[in-house]
Amino acid sequence: MLISAATARAEPAAETVRVGVLAYRGSERAAHDWEPTLAYLERAIPDRRFVMLPLDLAGMVLAVADRQVDFVITNPGSYVTLEARFAVTRIATLESGTPDAPMAAVGSTVIRRADRAGIGTLADLKKKRLAVVSTDAFGGFQIAWREMEEAGVRPFTDLAELTTVGFPMEGVVDAVRGGSADAGVLRACLLEEMTAQGRVAPDEFVVVGEKPPGELPCRVSSRLYPDWPFARLAHTPRDLARRVAAALLTMPETDGPTWTASLDYTSVHELFRTLHIGPYPKTPPTLEEVLSENWHWLVIAAAAALWWVVHAARVEVLVRRRTAELEREIAERERAEATALRLREERDQLSRLGIVGEMASNIAHELNQPLAAIGNFAGGMTRILDAPSPDLGMLRAGARSVAEQAERAAAIIQRTRGFVSRRDAQRSALSVNAVVEETLSLFGAPPDPALSIVTEPADVLPEVRADKVELQQVLLNLLQNAVEATRTAGGSDIVLRTALSGGMVMIEVRDSGPGAPEESRRRMFEPFFTTKPGGLGLGLSICRTIVERHGGRIWAVPGVPRGLAVRFTLPPAAGEAVSSSSVPSSVRETNT
Repeated sequence: MLISAATARAEPAAETVRVGVLAYRGSERAAHDWEPTLAYLERAIPDRRFVMLPLDLAGMVLAVADRQVDFVITNPGSYVTLEARFAVTRIATLESGTPDAPMAAVGSTVIRRADRAGIGTLADLKKKRLAVVSTDAFGGFQIAWREMEEAGVRPFTDLAELTTVGFPMEGVVDAVRGGSADAGVLRACLLEEMTAQGRVAPDEFVVVGEKPPGELPCRVSSRLYPDWPFARLAHTPRDLARRVAAALLTMPETDGPTWTASLDYTSVHELFRTLHIGPYPKTPPTLEEVLSENWHWLVIAAAAALWWVVHAARVEVLVRRRTAELEREIAERERAEATALRLREERDQLSRLGIVGEMASNIAHELNQPLAAIGNFAGGMTRILDAPSPDLGMLRAGARSVAEQAERAAAIIQRTRGFVSRRDAQRSALSVNAVVEETLSLFGAPPDPALSIVTEPADVLPEVRADKVELQQVLLNLLQNAVEATRTAGGSDIVLRTALSGGMVMIEVRDSGPGAPEESRRRMFEPFFTTKPGGLGLGLSICRTIVERHGGRIWAVPGVPRGLAVRFTLPPAAGEAVSSSSVPSSVRETNT
C-alpha cells in the first residue's frame, strides 16, 4: 500500500490539452456531442488531459489568435478562415456515410411554413423576410447565400429583411413558425433531427428549392461540402498532433463520432472565393469585369455624355448666334443714338439760326447805332481837319469815340457769332443774373419802340451748372415769343424775373399779350404744336429738351394781370443749394 501510494505520487501530472469547439447549438449540446471524443483521446493518450472550450465564431477566432487552444473542432467555413489567417492545419475530418465511402455532409436547408404560399424556389425569396442564425454561419447562411446568388437573389440588397436570430439555430425555426420571417436557413439535417425529437410536426415546414435526393439522407436546398475538421494550431507540437490523429482514425463508433483522413476543402475555398468572403475579400475589379458587369450602365453613361456634348454644342451655337444678334442690335442702337444726337444738335443749331433770323431787325438796329455814330464822328473829324487850325484835342476825342463805337459793333457781332456757332455743350458754374443780362444785350432793344423789357433780378441766387449758349437759346426763344405776343395784343411791358423756388433757381418771362387757354398751355411744349400761322412748333419743344437735360422743368401759367408767364427751373450747382427760408421774401416766387 505504501509503495503504491509512493509510486502514484512519483508519476508526473498529465499535461492539459485545450480543444476549442464551435458550439453553434449551445454549450450543453457541444458537451453532449464532443465529450465522448475527448474522453477517448484521454484514454488513448494517458499523459494528456483534454479540456473542451465551447466557443462561438468570434470567440473561436480570438482563442486561436491568443493561443488559448491547441486544437479546434469547427465547421468548414470557419476552418478555411483560420487556415488562411493562422496557418491552422486539419488532421482529420468528421466521417459521414460509411468508413469505406466518406462523403461531403455539410449543406443548408431553406424552410418556409407549409401554409405560406408563393415561395417555391430560391428566386421567390426576393422581397421576402429571411431569418438566419448569423451571416457568418457556414451551414446556416453562407452555403445558402451562394445558392441564392446563382438564383438571382442578392441577400443583402434584394431581400425585404435579413434577420439574424443568433445561436442556437433552433431560433430560426421559431422565427419562421411565429411569422416574423417568411423563410429561414438551417444546417442540413437539423429539420429531420427536430422532427424526430417531436419538436417539429412532419408537415409543418416545406423545403424551398429542394435538391434531388443524394448521398445525405436529409432534405437540402444546396450542394454539399466536406464535414467538420479536427485541426491543430501552428504552435501545437507535431508529435502530439500525430498521436491525436492516429487516435482519431482508430476511434471505434461506440466511443463517439468517427473520423477519417482529412478531406479536400477546395470546394469550400471555391465558395468563399465566389462570395468574396473570408480569406478572399473582394479585390478591385478588372476593366474587363467592369465592362462585363456594367455594360448597360456604360451604354447609358455614353448616351448621356453624347447627349450632353450635342446639347453643349447646340447651346454654344445658340449663345454665339444670340451674342452676334445682340452685338448687331447694340451697334444699331449706338448708330441710332449717334444719329439722334447729331440730328438733335442740327435741330438746335437750326433753332438758334431761326432765332437769329427772327432777331435780324433787332441786330441790324443794334449795329446801326454804332455805325451811325462812327459816321458822325468821322464827318466831324473831317471838318476839323479842313479848318485852318485843326483842334488836335477834338480829333483825339473823336478818334477815341470811333474806336469805342467800333468795339461796340464788334461785341454785337461776336455775341451773335458765338450763339450760332456749332459747338459741344460745355457746362460750367454760371450766375443766372449775369446770363440774363448778357442775353438781353444779345437780344437788343425790341423792334417796336412802344415795347420795353423790365428785369427783376433776385438779389441772392446760387450759381447753376449749365451750358451758357443753351441757356441763352431758351431765354432768347422765350423773349422772342413774348415780344410777338405783346405786339399782337397791343401791350407794352415784358418782364424777365429770377427767383428761388423750392431750392431751385427759377427764371420767368412774362408778356402782356392775349394769354393762352389751359389746353394750349398744357400742350405748347409738345413737338409740332403751334398757334402761330406758318409756325413749326419746335421752339418751345427744344426749350423743354434743354431744360430737362439740365435737370429742371418748364411750364406756363396765366400772367398777372394779363398775358402769359413761362417759367423754368434749374438745380443749383453742387454745394450751392440755398434754402428759400434764407432768401428775402422779395426774391422768392409767388404763386400766381
